[in-house]
Order: sequence, then C-alpha cells, then structure tokens
Amino acid sequence: MDLEKAPAERPVAQAEGCLAVAIRIPVRIVVLVLVVPVRMVWDALVVGGRFLRDTVLRPLGRALAWVAWAVFVWPWVALWRYAVVPVGRALAWLGNVLLVIPAVWLYDTVLTPLGHAIAWVAQGIWTGLTRVARGIGAGLSWVFGGIAAGLAWVFGGIAAGLAWVYARLLTPVGHAIAWLFKGIGLVLAAVGIGLYTATAWLVRYLLVVPALWLYEWILAPVGRGIAWLARGLGWLIRMIFTGIGAAIYWTARVLLVLPALAVWRWVLVPVGRVLAVIGREVGEALGHAWRVAGHLSLAVGRFLGRLFRWIFVEPVSWVYRTVLTPVGHLVRDTVLRPAAQAARSVGRATRQALAAARESARQARADFRRMLFGAPREPEPVSLGEARREPGAGETRTLGSSTTALTKD
Repeated sequence: MDLEKAPAERPVAQAEGCLAVAIRIPVRIVVLVLVVPVRMVWDALVVGGRFLRDTVLRPLGRALAWVAWAVFVWPWVALWRYAVVPVGRALAWLGNVLLVIPAVWLYDTVLTPLGHAIAWVAQGIWTGLTRVARGIGAGLSWVFGGIAAGLAWVFGGIAAGLAWVYARLLTPVGHAIAWLFKGIGLVLAAVGIGLYTATAWLVRYLLVVPALWLYEWILAPVGRGIAWLARGLGWLIRMIFTGIGAAIYWTARVLLVLPALAVWRWVLVPVGRVLAVIGREVGEALGHAWRVAGHLSLAVGRFLGRLFRWIFVEPVSWVYRTVLTPVGHLVRDTVLRPAAQAARSVGRATRQALAAARESARQARADFRRMLFGAPREPEPVSLGEARREPGAGETRTLGSSTTALTKD
C-alpha cells in the first residue's frame, strides 16, 4: 500500500515575455521597500485598536450601560413596581367596593323587578290594543265588503252595455275602415313600385354607366401613368441619394475610419498591452510585498511581545502571586467575610420586618372588610348521613341495624 501523499499537480505557467521578466524584479524591490513600513504601521494600529477595545472601550461601554440602566431604567421600574402597581390595585379595590358592588345590588334588587313590572304592564297594554284592533278590523272589513259588492254589481252592468256596443257597432265599422285602407295601400304600393323602377333605370343610364365609362377609359389610364411617373421619379431620387451616401461612406472611411483603425491597431493596442503588463506586475508585487511585510511585522511583533513579557508581565505576575494574593486572602478573611455576614443578617432582619408589616396590613384589610360588610357566614354543619344522602335507620336495612340471624347484634 502506498502511504505517501501524491504530489499535487502544478499548474502550467503561461509563457511570459521578456518585458514582464524585466519589469518584475525592480518593481518588487521598490514596492517591498515602500510597503514594509506601511504594513508595520498598519499592524501596530490593529494591535493598538484591539488592546484599546478590550481594555478601555468594552469596560467603558459596560459601565455606561450600567449607569444608563441605573439612571434611566431602574427609577421607572421602581416607580412602576412600588408606586403605580399598589396604587392601581388600591384604586381597583375601591372601584369594586364603591361602584361595582352597589351597581350589582341596584341591578339585582331594584332594576330587575322594575323591568319585570314594566314588561308585564307593556304586555297587558299590547294585548288590549291587539284585541281592539282586531274588532275594528272586522267591522271595517264587513262595511267595505258590502260597498265592494255594490260597486261590482254596478260595474258589471256597465261592462255588459259596453260589450254590446263593441260587438254590434264598433266591430262592423272597424272592418269597413280596414278594407278601405287596404285598397288604398295596394294602389299606393303599385304607384311606388312604378316610380322606383323608372328612377332606377334613369339613374343607371344617366349616372352609373357614364361614370364607369369615365373611370375605365380616362381616370384609370391617367392614374396608371401618374403611378409610373412617381415610381420612376422615386427610383431616380433613390439612386441619387445612394450615390451621395456611397461617396460620403467612402470619404468617411478613408479620412476617419482607416486612420482611427491604424491608430488603434498599431499604437493603442501595444501601449495598452504594455500598461496591462505593468499594472499586473505592480499588483502582484503589491500582494507579494504585503505578504512579506506581514511576515516581517509578525516577527517584529512577536519579538516586542516577548520583550514586553520579560520586562513587564512576568515581574507583575510574580508580584501578584507572591504579594497581592496573600494580602487579598487576608483582607477577604478579616474584612470582607464578616461584612458579608453582617449584611446578610441585616437583610434577613429587613425581610422579617417587611413580612410582619405585610401581615399587619393584611389583618387591617380583613378588619376593615369585616367592619364594612360584616363577618362572613359560617357554613352550617352537615351530618355524614345527610352529606351522603342516606336514609335513616327506620327506612332501610344497614350493616348497623340488620334483622338477619347471621348479622343480628
């Protein structure tokens, strides 16, 4: 088994000209000399910015956030928790006692019976009015029924007379008038057809036939000639403009296009290629110099960091371990722990005092409620048999009063 890693295939380098090789080395040397100080200054600024962020800006931001919380947020929270909420609860309790309970009592004891009485009275009045309206309606229907019957008899007689007049007088007269108008219509139709035929013949031979002859033998040849002349004139004008356009095209091509093409091909393209090679080499040189300067800056930074550790960090660490830590333990054991125990005892006593105050306030509220509404009704004692709804001993057999021979006491 082959355990060695196969070498990676290297990309085939493109063929480079002598200009790129001649430009590369001087450009890289100059760029390295210019970029190394810039990269070292940049790395120093980055390290300084990180140190400033971690040691100054972040603790300062946390302190400012804590101060903003203590100054702007905590007073409103305390005001809401210890002032607004208790006052709101007290106002809600007063509103319940002074408004809701009296309103419910007034609704249950006054408004509900009064509404029932008003509804009963209104229902009685409505029933009486309904009965009166029904009696009046029955009387009016009887009266209007008689009147309608009389009018129907009268109008029936009138309709019979009108039917006799229509059948015996109007129908024959209408038939005669219709026969007369039918004859007149036939005469007028014959006259109209004759006039239409004569007019059509006159229009055809006086207008249509001369107009067709004029169109076929005069207007059509004249129009064809005018169209042929217009096509010839258009062809002539098109040829003239085509010649002028060809002359302008070749003149512009010879005087403008060919010189511009020659300048582009023999001047601008070579110069652009040279500038592209120079720009590419400068860019690659900048990247290479930036990476090399990064390695140099890293080495210098490590040396300075090790020197700073030897000069400052290790002596400070030794002083912290050998001097400050024992002193801190001594201060913690002799000062801080007793102070913490005293603070805990004070907090415990404060909590006990607050609990006693809350209990006193609860008792005071209960006494005030008992003074306003009286003591609550105590539930009546219920025996075990009544709670279970069991009959007495004389009504049924139980295990305690059996009459059988095996279970008799």
